[in-house]
Amino acid sequence: MRFMLFALAAAAFAVPANAEEIRNVKSLDIAVSGSIRQHCAMGSIGDMDFGNLERRGLGVRTQVAFDCNVPFTMTIKGARGGLTHTEMPNGQGPYSGVLPYNLAVEMPVRLPSRQVVSQSFNSRELLAGGVISSNGGIATDDMVLAIELGQPSGEAGLLAGDYSETITITVSPI
Repeated sequence: MRFMLFALAAAAFAVPANAEEIRNVKSLDIAVSGSIRQHCAMGSIGDMDFGNLERRGLGVRTQVAFDCNVPFTMTIKGARGGLTHTEMPNGQGPYSGVLPYNLAVEMPVRLPSRQVVSQSFNSRELLAGGVISSNGGIATDDMVLAIELGQPSGEAGLLAGDYSETITITVSPI
């Protein structure tokens, strides 16, 4: 019984060892951390077949899935500088072997306010590569690509045959 009374008395006067330290603290540093994984991704785009190129005013506008959570530059390159005849790229006689086009890109970016970055290139410019900057913003709401076919340079129009072009879009985080 005596032992029990002694234990109760000791418990009544017990103070946590660090309680005195807490009362004297004037500031406290707490380390807080987290992360967001960097990513840039584009959806796929199907091949674009314009069919009969003799028709004027051909164009296509398509939405492309695009999400890049860091500022970036986008480089767009055209392999041939126009839709080019697969067998006779220089044409023949008065007939042209190249059909120029214009490519336009529109994408909303956050800076933190929302803005739209847009840029247009002709097919000759894309031989060297057209560059678009996000201007420090990030893209989370897709992008729109529009291609409009131009007029052939040959006095008699386009040479009969198949035409093709390969457009490559590369996104580089900055």
